[in-house]
Amino acid sequence: MAKTELYETSVAWTGGHRGHLKLGNGPEMDFSAPPASYGEAGVLTPEDAFVGAVNTCVMLMFIWAAERFRLDLVSYECRAEGTKLIELDRTEIFTTVVLRPHIAVRAGDEPREAIEKRVRRALESAQKFSLVANSIKSKVIIEPEIRIETRLGGK
Repeated sequence: MAKTELYETSVAWTGGHRGHLKLGNGPEMDFSAPPASYGEAGVLTPEDAFVGAVNTCVMLMFIWAAERFRLDLVSYECRAEGTKLIELDRTEIFTTVVLRPHIAVRAGDEPREAIEKRVRRALESAQKFSLVANSIKSKVIIEPEIRIETRLGGK
């Protein structure tokens, strides 16, 4: 039987194009519209939060998948870019979110090709099981850079 979980946030307007966000998990932060939309620089924007939500969720699902695929993960860093389309009537939509993870794993005794194949399968699983990536209209594209490190001196 399926189950549900509830996540809550609250926002309060603090003047101008700015507000304060309280997350149900504890953190609080100010936010604003983007500078191009009469907002302020240097604070969270809904657009940043959207792209960040996709990026963080896929990363966490990749970590989960890497453990299950028994990858010896050395590092994971990912730059994400969201492309927003602004229509003539000023409606807006993110059309794509491109994730460019830089992933390093140790090879051990296994052939590099086999490890890279497992990394790619882990990325596919991460995208498949990402709550956020599966909850949006935008196309999510992952363009990884994978580095396989060999162990030196039997380490």
